[in-house]
Amino acid sequence: MSSSSTANPSAADETLRAQIFQRLHPRVYLERFIAEKIRPDGRTFDEWRNVSVNVGSISTADGSALVRMGDTTIVCGVKAEIAEPELDRPDQGFLVPNIDLPAICSPKFKPGPPTEEAQVLSDRLNEALVASGALSLDSLCIHPGKAVWTLYVDCTCINYDGNAFDAALVAMLGALRNTTLPKATYDDETGRTTCSRKTRSPLLLNRNFASTSFGVLDKSHVLSDPTAFEEPLMDVTLTVIVDERGELISTMESGGAISEETLLQCISRAKERALQLQKLF
Repeated sequence: MSSSSTANPSAADETLRAQIFQRLHPRVYLERFIAEKIRPDGRTFDEWRNVSVNVGSISTADGSALVRMGDTTIVCGVKAEIAEPELDRPDQGFLVPNIDLPAICSPKFKPGPPTEEAQVLSDRLNEALVASGALSLDSLCIHPGKAVWTLYVDCTCINYDGNAFDAALVAMLGALRNTTLPKATYDDETGRTTCSRKTRSPLLLNRNFASTSFGVLDKSHVLSDPTAFEEPLMDVTLTVIVDERGELISTMESGGAISEETLLQCISRAKERALQLQKLF
């Protein structure tokens, strides 16, 4: 009885010391794991976290998806509204992606207006959707020059544990695939657009694609799908987007430059990851 009572406090003390050291010296803490070719959460360098997708969970949205990537959880809803097209693009609708990182999802975010990180992520998500050509904006036209659909694709992070971009993009694509639009008709005489809620049609997506993010440490260690602890410690972060055929759509780097060898290595890993993610839909 006495031996167990002394062992437990010792183990607890050791855990507490490790947590304190992690907070005070996060880079050294991570480097000690890297030296053992392992990561703090037990993954290898090229191992991804498990991903799950649940679509259609929001009954009030025109399409929705809930995505879990490790402990990062993001819900996405699509709302369709009728609008007038722009004069120079009379037959094109609008796609408006946005992500919210509320204070409830992580201690790193504070209450108030959207953070700079959320705004940057929203811009990157918009760029990714546009660059991929996944959805033809022409398909959102109801009547040229008069009425088009605007799709608001809104993501909210429920729990943040890093790599929100990849998780949000999976959520957005899942929600768009789940979206159906009511049949809309424009009346030239009245100048009004009416919708039939009984007749709905699914969106037609042109491409299937996925993003994979990496963190590079000390120029030589490439970590797939970094966590919230790992992300700020990376020297460079890289996101690679490829389609279902393995064709490269785009790459996005921040924090510095990487070697061509590392880039090719990441592209190869991204193609493997894309095949895995496509099986979720």
